[in-house]
Amino acid sequence: MRVILAEDSILLREGLVRLLTEEGHEVIAAVGDADRLLQAVAATPPDVVVADVRMPPTHTDEGLRAALEIRRSRPEVGVLVLSQYVEKRYATELLTGESEGVGYLLKDRVVQVDEFLDALERVAAGRAAFDSEVVRQLLGRTTHVDPLARLSARERSVLAEMAQGHTNAAIARRLHISQSAVEKHTNAIFDKLELAGGGEGYSRRVLAVLRYLGS
Repeated sequence: MRVILAEDSILLREGLVRLLTEEGHEVIAAVGDADRLLQAVAATPPDVVVADVRMPPTHTDEGLRAALEIRRSRPEVGVLVLSQYVEKRYATELLTGESEGVGYLLKDRVVQVDEFLDALERVAAGRAAFDSEVVRQLLGRTTHVDPLARLSARERSVLAEMAQGHTNAAIARRLHISQSAVEKHTNAIFDKLELAGGGEGYSRRVLAVLRYLGS
C-alpha cells in the first residue's frame, strides 16, 4: 500500500519508514507537521495516512485536526492516528461521520509490529482499528444511563472485539467460540443498545456502536 507518515519525532518517523519499506509498502512522504501532511496528501493521495495527534507548533491537536480534514475531503484515504495517551475526545471526534477506514492506536502499540501492521491494513481496507485500551475506556464509561448494563459479559467481550475492527471470524477465533455464536451475540448487542438496523457493512456497525457510546 502507499502510505504518508506524519510524526514530529524523527526517530519514530524514520523507524516507521524503515519498517513499512521492509514490509513492501511505499512511503510516499514522511513529514513532521500537519501543514506538510495536508500538502503531501493533496499532491499524491495515499491509501492510508499515519498521523500523530499532537504535532508542531503547539503540540495539542494539529495532527488530529489534519486527520479530520483528510476524512472530510478525501474519504477514500484511510486514517490511522497515533497518540501517546488515551484521549477520549479525539477518539470520539474520529468516530463522528460516515467515512470508513479509520483507526486510533496508542504509540506503545507500534512496537508490537504485527498488531500495528494488521491495524494499518484494516484501515487501508476501509475497516476500523482501535487500540484495545482506547476501546476499554470508551466502553467503560458513558455520560448517560449506561446501556452496557443490559449486555452479558460475553456480549461486552464481543462488542469490544468488534470495536477494535475484528471481523466475526476473527472474533470467533480470539474468543474461542463459533462464528454463529458471534453473530448471535452481535444481533443481541444491537437489539439491547436499540441501534436501528439497515446499515450495511461491518465497519459501519462498529462506528454506530461507538458513536452511541460516546454521545
